[in-house]
Amino acid sequence: MPIRFLLFDLDETLYPRDAGVMQQIGRQIRQYIVREYGTTWEEADALARRYHQEYGTSMRGLLVNQGLDVERYLAYVHDFPLDGLQPNRELDTLLASLPDEKVIFTNADRPHAERVLERLGVRHHFSRIVDVVAVGYIPKPHLEAYTRCLRLLDARPDECVLIEDTGRNLAPAKQLGMTTVLVDGDPNDPADFKIPTILDIGLVMKAIFETQSG
Repeated sequence: MPIRFLLFDLDETLYPRDAGVMQQIGRQIRQYIVREYGTTWEEADALARRYHQEYGTSMRGLLVNQGLDVERYLAYVHDFPLDGLQPNRELDTLLASLPDEKVIFTNADRPHAERVLERLGVRHHFSRIVDVVAVGYIPKPHLEAYTRCLRLLDARPDECVLIEDTGRNLAPAKQLGMTTVLVDGDPNDPADFKIPTILDIGLVMKAIFETQSG
């Protein structure tokens, strides 16, 4: 089955980790827990880490256990300037060269994704954004997030390439039959392809298409 969709994770996949965006989101999450639940910073940090490990995201753990107001939470944790991101002409040119439909598949919400893509100057390359709201607040790496994404796209797993910075988020995709690409991740994490930056994705796609055509 030929590839139809290139599914890109957003944060720390389309831009480097040292941009500081996820670090600030982490701080916002802890501030939210302190404000809403009256914890200390240390307690908030421990809770956020535990929920992230057990539920895939801190948001999911708070939703299941704390009766989280998800819309309020998502607005709060993404409410900061994206000063660490700048337009990336190399990425823009690269994405323009890639065939097939390009989709964002993210554990963040659409407003955050829109802001990041606009800052990078690449919003026009993506036909759709499948955010955590669209999949019913079930984040990667829960298998249901992937199956819901596939239903929204009307796609088969073997028609998709998932491009991610986190190994544990690639495992369910591989289980379903997607081709997986790890970007700047732990070298010990399994993936079909591993690349140091998103700017190397062109070589991977060339290899995938040559395999299909051969």
